Amino acid sequence: MADIPDRMLAAYRNATRMIGREVPDCRGLTWAVLAGVAKVESNHAAGRRISPSGDIRPRIYGVVLNGSGAGGNTTAFTDTDGGKWDGLPEAERAVGPFQFLPSTWETAGRDGNHDRRADPHNADDAALGAGVYLCGKGRNLSSRAQLRSAILQYNHSTTYLTDVLGWIDQYAAASTKPFAIGDVSSRVRTVLDAALAQRGMPYSWGGGNASGPTTGTVSPSGKSGVNIKGFDCSGLTTYAFARVGVRLPRTAAAQAGVGLRIPASAGTAQLRPGDLVFYALVPGQDASIHHVGIYLGHGQMINAPRPGTVVRIDPVLAMSGYAGGARVL
Repeated sequence: MADIPDRMLAAYRNATRMIGREVPDCRGLTWAVLAGVAKVESNHAAGRRISPSGDIRPRIYGVVLNGSGAGGNTTAFTDTDGGKWDGLPEAERAVGPFQFLPSTWETAGRDGNHDRRADPHNADDAALGAGVYLCGKGRNLSSRAQLRSAILQYNHSTTYLTDVLGWIDQYAAASTKPFAIGDVSSRVRTVLDAALAQRGMPYSWGGGNASGPTTGTVSPSGKSGVNIKGFDCSGLTTYAFARVGVRLPRTAAAQAGVGLRIPASAGTAQLRPGDLVFYALVPGQDASIHHVGIYLGHGQMINAPRPGTVVRIDPVLAMSGYAGGARVL
């Protein structure tokens, strides 16, 4: 949740409390659902000022929907609001942190901050309006199938659906109750608690050290962590183990050479909470190890997966290329 401004998070939560009045039969609308949509639509109004009442300035406008192809628009939309919301009296463009078309806002728009005006450029109003639109006549958004249908109604694109669902899952994972750690030594518990406390922290290529999250660098594939304060996978492990005085090498491949190596052929059943777990591009070649996490138990690990994600809990076998583990403590 670290990438969500407090005022936007408050708007998402406020909308989930108010949705019952607007769509009584709606079920399963969580703040994470709204956050997933707003992350993809506007990056939570990044770079804008948000007033205590929720007004967002400068206002957020999408591309002019004239079918030119700019910004991916291939269908021309005629003006419906005379420029009231989108500032263009002779054209149409999406507006606000949830990127509503003015025509859609006329039916879905709601007053979320009780100022007697439904404004798509207001965080509270826009979040509640998005909730109304996603809920339809009374969807159960806790059903994955109905959630998918709601998101596709918002934007009929499978790429968009995948992106939004990914962020919903990440936010939901970051806000769940603490992971139940089993019977472990005090040193292992300290390491696991330190890593778990970073859930929701953004992934930053090259980010993180023994002292905590830092801004990163540019990855070989061009993903930049220069302006992102957070952790990459080995930055997270370096930080967590430093809490008990263990200085790990900085890269995942180098960390595989520390402690008692647990071969991949032994399976995950040999892992214990606190073990490092590795992933390689070439089976059996530790030099190709590119990712590391910390085993929590019950088949789960805490890790910083990749650019565009956050520190989160994942199944150990959810990622391909499992290359075994290392017992450092």
